[in-house]
Amino acid sequence: MNNETKKMLSSYATKIRMGIIESTYGAKAGHPGGSLSSADLFAYLYFKEMNVDPKNPKLESRDRFVLSKGHCAPGLYSALAYKGFFPVEDLPTLRHIGSYLQGHPNMNTVPGIDMSTGSLGQGISAAVGMAKGAKYIGNEDIRVYTLLGDGEIEEGQVWEAMMFASQYKLDNLCVIIDSNGLQIDGPCEEVMSAEPIDEKMKAFGFDVITIDGNDFDELEKAFDAFHSVKGKPFGIIMKTVKGKGVSYMENEVGWHGKAPNEEEYNIAMAELKAPLADIEEA
Repeated sequence: MNNETKKMLSSYATKIRMGIIESTYGAKAGHPGGSLSSADLFAYLYFKEMNVDPKNPKLESRDRFVLSKGHCAPGLYSALAYKGFFPVEDLPTLRHIGSYLQGHPNMNTVPGIDMSTGSLGQGISAAVGMAKGAKYIGNEDIRVYTLLGDGEIEEGQVWEAMMFASQYKLDNLCVIIDSNGLQIDGPCEEVMSAEPIDEKMKAFGFDVITIDGNDFDELEKAFDAFHSVKGKPFGIIMKTVKGKGVSYMENEVGWHGKAPNEEEYNIAMAELKAPLADIEEA
């Protein structure tokens, strides 16, 4: 990846993280930890990988994205806002009464949302349906991406969906696992380990790659591999840091579903503004 592209993606990833902090602070609720760990992915998807048009959110030929771990809506909303689907200034209205930005994605109110999600395990099922539908109508250019949490894949429905994807050779489907090692009740390995995730996905008929999900070169390698695979679905296991970018949130399970107070908000925004300034001056 050239330096200009990396600089652009780094800038957007940092802005997305700032949007996550702005929205959860404004809501006094929400899920910053897993949103922050996925921010680099959101930047890559919306500013390099996916065919989407903010001016035409329902374009039939667009790529689709399903946030199966729907509680990480602050990250997705922030990416959509910076992409131009709706005003960045609306992010602090997250979860407010009357706001279209509710705690989980709603395809009926938020431009750019392809599927309403929140019940863990169900988003991937919608995604495989979209991928099968694209195959059915003969539009091989439509790609479907879905993001799951490593706690979420403890749900049995996830694996049923993977069987379906393999059965119907959905090589237009990319299933991404945010493997940050933490879920609401603690470390995944202590709550209900899904390891070895890569071997299980391979056994369910996927081509799989494991990467550092907070590294843009690694993300590029993974999506290049996805584009080259034929005849089977593709899986990306992203090793990430929960709370990435905010020092006191990193690898702290308590920040799975808790908003920063005023002091914590100020610290987080200062920490994020510093690297953004460095990126933009480089």
